[in-house]
Parts: sequence; structure tokens; C-alpha cells
Amino acid sequence: MSWQRKANDALVRLTGFQVNRVGKTGSRAGRSPGARSPAAEEPFRPPADPATDRLLVAPVFVLSPVRSGSTLLRALLNAHSMLHAPHELHVRRLRVEFGTALAEKAMGALGHDRSDLEHLLWDRVLHRELVRSGKTFFVDKTPANAFAHRRIAACWPDARFVFLLRHPASIARSWYEAGTAGTGGTGGRTPQEAALDALRYMKAVQRARRELEGCTVRYEDLTADPETQARRLCDFLGVPWEPRMLAYGEQTVLEKGLGDWKDKIRSGTVQPGRDLPAPEEVPEPLRPMCRSWGYLPGEGAS
Repeated sequence: MSWQRKANDALVRLTGFQVNRVGKTGSRAGRSPGARSPAAEEPFRPPADPATDRLLVAPVFVLSPVRSGSTLLRALLNAHSMLHAPHELHVRRLRVEFGTALAEKAMGALGHDRSDLEHLLWDRVLHRELVRSGKTFFVDKTPANAFAHRRIAACWPDARFVFLLRHPASIARSWYEAGTAGTGGTGGRTPQEAALDALRYMKAVQRARRELEGCTVRYEDLTADPETQARRLCDFLGVPWEPRMLAYGEQTVLEKGLGDWKDKIRSGTVQPGRDLPAPEEVPEPLRPMCRSWGYLPGEGAS
């Protein structure tokens, strides 16, 4: 690894920013998709006329770190007759560009800036998929959405949020294993890199939980007692409980999509989660988050 890459990786871990050459875009190969640099984020605002500007009604966003069981939760929700939860869509990465200054001026005369037009695009894409599904409510579980929770809440003022948590050390271990899969254990992230990268997602989810109202679900509770957690979610979303959510393998949800798709998911029923790490096995950088989420003995969850 070159000194430039080492320095840039350290900068990303410490600040969330990275340095790119002029004319070069995107993240380095192998790095997980995350938030755009805050400096690159343009101003955004709620729709001027929600009744006209939005087709989607009360969409649901699952905000979670990577490797926290969001694909399992998606499968359960999508098995409900009223909930359409497709694969990760990364819709916030869809961009609108003004080809000319005249086009920008014309849209400005209609009251639209770039972010307004992007919101219209995002809404139209999700609404189209919902209509095609024949269901009532749209659910998106893209983990990177946690980095843009403010913009998502501004785009859809009536959005509902589900926060999915998991033991931070389990997340980091799974993220490390995912990075080394197919490499014989010789490639991908180191355990330390996996922990620090996953921690970015955890912090983003924690910020969203502080700023947004929603329903919090723990992966460990979901795998230990899926019916109780599924009923809680149905109550929160205002839809009736359907037992077939627990036998999601009978539904077309098992078509492979973007996201984790291991044998546990393929089984079609909720499988027990792995044993929790012992306190002494928790990496030091993750200990504050473990305490905050109530995963260390004697610490209350928040």
C-alpha cells in the first residue's frame, strides 16, 4: 500500500473526508459505499407542495449498519401483503445534472434547484416499483441511507423509520468475513479496518436515532423471537400482522438481490444468530458504541 493511500485511509477514518485527484471520482476499489463528503452535499429542502410533488405515501426506511441483518428484516417485511421491500436501491446516489446554464435557469423559473429535481426523480423511481408490486407501502433498507437520513426525511416528510441494531463486535466480524470471502483469507480488510469502517455506519445510525422518531429493533431479538418483533413492526407501520412473514421463503422475496444472501437467508425461515462476543473480545474502538447500545454488561441501551 502506497503512503498516499495510507494517508487517505487514515483521513477517511478520522474525518469522513478523502482526497481525490482532480477529475477523479468515486471511492477506492474495495472500500464500502458510504456517505458523500459533507462538503459536497448541496442544500436541500422539503417539497414545496407534498400533495403534488410526491407520489409515494409514507415510505419506510430501515436504517442500519452494514452486516446487521437488514436482508433478513427485508425478507420478513417483503413477505407481507402490503409491504414492498426490494433489494438495496441506493436511490440517493441518482443524480441530476444541468446540461446548460439555460436549463438551470429554466428549472429555477419553475422553483426547482438540483436537489428538488433529484427528489422528484427518487420519488418517481420508488413509486414506480411500488405500483408494479401491487402493494401499499414501499420499504428501502439500503444501509448507506443512514449517512443521508436528514435528506431522506426532507424528501419524504411523512417517511417512517426503522432502526436495526446489532452487537457492534458481531457487525465488525461479519464485515471482516465478507471482505475476505473468496480470497482465502488473504485479501480484503483487516479486522481493524473492518471494525473502523463498520463503526462509520454505526455512528451514522446513532445520529439518525437521535434526530428522527422511529422503531428500534435488535437483530438478536429478531432472530430469538421473530414473531414478537414482526408484530411490533406491524403495529408501528399500521398494517395487520401476517403469520406468513415468518415463512418468507414461500414468497418471491427469495429472488436474489443486492445485499447479504447467505445460506441462513436462503433457508426461508429465521435462523438463530451467532453467539454474542464476550466483553473481552470487543475491540477497543467499538466499546463506546457497545456501551451506548447496551451490549456491555451493566450498561443501559440508548
